Amino acid sequence: MNRYSTIILAAAFMAATSSMAFAQQAQPANPPQNANPLSAELKQMYTGVKNNLIKMAEKMPEENYSFKAAPEIRAFGQLVAHVADSQARTCSAVNGEQKAVNAASKTSKADLVAALKESFAFCDKAFDSLTDAKASEVIQMGQRQRSRLGALAGTVSHSNEEYGYMAVYLRLKGIVPPSSEGR
Repeated sequence: MNRYSTIILAAAFMAATSSMAFAQQAQPANPPQNANPLSAELKQMYTGVKNNLIKMAEKMPEENYSFKAAPEIRAFGQLVAHVADSQARTCSAVNGEQKAVNAASKTSKADLVAALKESFAFCDKAFDSLTDAKASEVIQMGQRQRSRLGALAGTVSHSNEEYGYMAVYLRLKGIVPPSSEGR
């Protein structure tokens, strides 16, 4: 496992264990037990970024899908495609498949939103199949191996990073990103 994967796994473990410790202090003596606290917490994080990315992709007007915040970086639509392709690649590997949405070849908002949603369908399947017992299983991802938990935590981390970039694009166009609505 490379250094980045180790850091992601350590952060996910620390977040899960500290939230479990806090929850144990605040709960009654015999609370119902979640059989999969690590995978459940990761799925909760995934659901948050999934909802934000879909809302964001739908919220940005079609004419701004070609907008670049600077000439040397990706256009908004290219970022949507990048997220969709990356998620499809990782989540299909976790599912034991090799599937692609080929979003990089698409340019229209409708096609890119559809590709993004398709990539989330692959990820929904991957996250739904994750249990704490299966989290440490090693899977092949291209030329390297990763744990299921590490691969999916990496997807959440990457998706949040890209969401942050894309939020700037929305702000530059005078649009409030989904995670800031109602504030």
